[in-house]
Amino acid sequence: MPSANRMSTPVAVDADQIEGRYAPLGGYTVGFETYKQDVDPAPFFAGLPGDRCQCPHWGVVTGGRLTFRWPDREETYVAGDAYFAPPGHLPLVTAGTSIVEFSPTEELAATMAVVEKNLLAAGVQS
Repeated sequence: MPSANRMSTPVAVDADQIEGRYAPLGGYTVGFETYKQDVDPAPFFAGLPGDRCQCPHWGVVTGGRLTFRWPDREETYVAGDAYFAPPGHLPLVTAGTSIVEFSPTEELAATMAVVEKNLLAAGVQS
């Protein structure tokens, strides 16, 4: 059975705001993310339907605070909380937050293609 561990999964993203480690798990991607700064990535979802993340996520907050915003509500999770974020959300993350998150690989790849294009255009990623 496939598995992943935060410490043995290579760092894929090491930016000022985030360290991310990602591993495939049978049609899903597990992400181990640690946020070094407050992050509001809303502008980077521009171009997706509703300019919002279209990928569902299941996860656990292992430290800090994570908020998901939908047009009609917000939900905030803190260390120890498990969550499900259906499509149509925007995340808001505080410095010091760490999560373990599972996302369908195909939906995640489609969303991240748009996000990465926007990051590149903004000069945040090379």
